[in-house]
Amino acid sequence: MATGELTHMTSPGEYIREELKRRGWEQKDLALVMGRPVQRISELVLGKTGVSPELAVELAAAIGGSAEDWLLRESTYRLSQTQADTGDVRKKSALYELAPIRDMEKRGWIRRTTTAGELEEELKRFFGTPDLSHPPSLPVTTRRTGDDSEEAQELTQAQRAWCFRARAMAAEQILPPYNPAKFDACLRALRPLAAFAPETRKVAAVLGNHGIRFVIVEPLPGAKIDGAAFWIDDNPAIAISFRYDRIDAFWFTLCHELSHVQHRDPLSIDTALIGEEAIPSAMKVAFEERADIEAGGTLIPQDKLDSFVRRVAPYFDKERIIQFAHVIKVHPGIIVGQLQHRGQIGFHANRDLLVKVRKHAISGAVVDGWGCTTV
Repeated sequence: MATGELTHMTSPGEYIREELKRRGWEQKDLALVMGRPVQRISELVLGKTGVSPELAVELAAAIGGSAEDWLLRESTYRLSQTQADTGDVRKKSALYELAPIRDMEKRGWIRRTTTAGELEEELKRFFGTPDLSHPPSLPVTTRRTGDDSEEAQELTQAQRAWCFRARAMAAEQILPPYNPAKFDACLRALRPLAAFAPETRKVAAVLGNHGIRFVIVEPLPGAKIDGAAFWIDDNPAIAISFRYDRIDAFWFTLCHELSHVQHRDPLSIDTALIGEEAIPSAMKVAFEERADIEAGGTLIPQDKLDSFVRRVAPYFDKERIIQFAHVIKVHPGIIVGQLQHRGQIGFHANRDLLVKVRKHAISGAVVDGWGCTTV
């Protein structure tokens, strides 16, 4: 029997019926040849039962063709009978490529939906766009000292969603106008708060008094994001993720973002700022390297830290770190973080000084995550 004698829409049963007719056989003859009940052959001819791999081998031996031919006829016929509209599936697939849907639903950023149309409307609302044919982008300011270029940043699904949520929360805040002439005064007001962990609860208020929006958003799984700085109209905004709940991580990230604010850098999404995975400053683009350097010097005068290192290295015991912290009036955990960042001590040294501050910081800030939402 030649493959393809009948159309691709023909069932295997039709092939069998035509072959029996050509041979002058009845169904019971084929049943006897194959050692199958007549009822089974009848169901096969009528298309009530499909061609299994075992039946394909037997049909090939009994009436010709190969087992592969019979399986192909079976699959082709079954597919031709499937009239499902895959448009909704395709649209949902595209939307799932655009955003981390399940994580956003869990966080309550979008409501749970059943159809692709409903999901599309939820994402349009969340991203604030009427068109999802391209990945939503965040407004980027290009006003930067001595540089009018725009730095493009490729964001992951989770990072993009996190940034849009942070931006929406920051946009809800009503603050006095930002005055860049008072930026140094803002830093002076913040610095005393770095001496004691509970004082981090006052950070949001100090920033707000100076027209800087501040939000804390728990990171989405896989986002690996530490913080972001961006602009909403003429007010800067800073978002912190608390990926690491440590006093050094909080203050270094905050001061890094404040550097972006001071220099009116474009949208900056910062990852790998802290810890063993931190990217060396020298490997970063110029304005990110500058932000790292300025973040280190905001709370700790670098000449004093240099002097401390020369006097103490390589024996940075806890007592000396605490004494130095008292002299410059910052928490000793911030000293430890700086020493780790410089490679002077290992990441497992003096970890008891790296106290947690998230519970203090979120008590005075606009927050999304860890079971609480203040917007």
